Amino acid sequence: MESIKKIYRVGLGPSSSHTMGPRKAAEQFKSRTPQAASYRVTLYGSLAATGKGHFTDKAITDSLAPSDVELVWKPETFLPFHNNAMLFEALDADKTVIDKWEIYSVGGGNLADQNTHFTQEHIYEHNTMTEILKYIERHGLTYWEYVVNHEGEDIWDFLNERWKIMQNTIEQGLQNEGVIPGGLCLKRKAATYYVKARSYKPSLQGRCFVMSYALATAEENAAGGLIVTAPTCGSSGVLPAVLYHLKNNHEFSDKAILKAMATAALFANVIKTNASISGAEVGCQGEIGSACAMSAAAANQIFGGSPQQIEYAAEIALEHNLGLTCDPICGLVQIPCIERNAFAALRALDANLYSMLSDGKHIISFDKVVDTMNLTGKDLPSLYKETAEGGLALLNLYEQ
Repeated sequence: MESIKKIYRVGLGPSSSHTMGPRKAAEQFKSRTPQAASYRVTLYGSLAATGKGHFTDKAITDSLAPSDVELVWKPETFLPFHNNAMLFEALDADKTVIDKWEIYSVGGGNLADQNTHFTQEHIYEHNTMTEILKYIERHGLTYWEYVVNHEGEDIWDFLNERWKIMQNTIEQGLQNEGVIPGGLCLKRKAATYYVKARSYKPSLQGRCFVMSYALATAEENAAGGLIVTAPTCGSSGVLPAVLYHLKNNHEFSDKAILKAMATAALFANVIKTNASISGAEVGCQGEIGSACAMSAAAANQIFGGSPQQIEYAAEIALEHNLGLTCDPICGLVQIPCIERNAFAALRALDANLYSMLSDGKHIISFDKVVDTMNLTGKDLPSLYKETAEGGLALLNLYEQ
């Protein structure tokens, strides 16, 4: 498996696969074609279907500026390697192609194609949670210690920097109000939810705070703000909400938070390696489901769960998001995406609690659920994979 640093990427929303990935690709292609007079970029599949709602066009044109850019949209064409395909072409003054590059945005801001093996630096010798669990039990390690042994001590500085950004995004989101750009006229709710939560009884207050924190990040992401993928932009509100709640409402230390982030990313890494975290490839179960599993594992560790209980919490969280479709209305990362962040954060805490009450023994392993999620994603029709052609995306809110 690759470094967990690939899980926590910093960038502008609203989508790791539709915004961050294409921006990164455009920047790389521009750097290798400085002689180009202009560019032609063809977008395929779900990247084309919901690209405008995800600001893909702006991300590409801004990155290739000041050169002229012709965008070609082919939502009906799906290339075999991945649903999010791009063809970059550099043109000379006579519009002759002088260089071209076919590349895919595979989720979490990552780029790949059939020849990008050089981008995958494998630093972990294990690829499944079953293998990892056996290893740490044999050596008396925790998940976070396993991560440090492979990543090195500098991982703490990396995680600390990401944690600061996560907190800043929540605090920014709790202060911002108004309508989120995009045309749905969707009003921000985080600020009002936070204020209302403070007046509730303690038995409800904590859960209401968690919702406000998740909404804060998800709304910032939807508005194109700065976020940390965990593991994607569309699901970036789940883990920060849970961790922020545990720090501010349960008084856990930043040190405990960073250890939990290491563990959470390890679980996401297993999902990414054996299935996918891309909504365009496996539906929203790959994004919100993965974020929920990360958060459940993180919470369980912070509350003192055993390695078996932590694995169980993650398994529960992912299992109960199986089949979740990606059907954004108008292709925007707003409805139902923002609400899903809030409910996934609550579900993660519930999965943690359920697991803590158990002895950690269970029949279905985390790895089996990952495999099932992958198969389920492949069985989903393309209209439920970030194409805005099925499910809730069929609703025309502009006529209501």
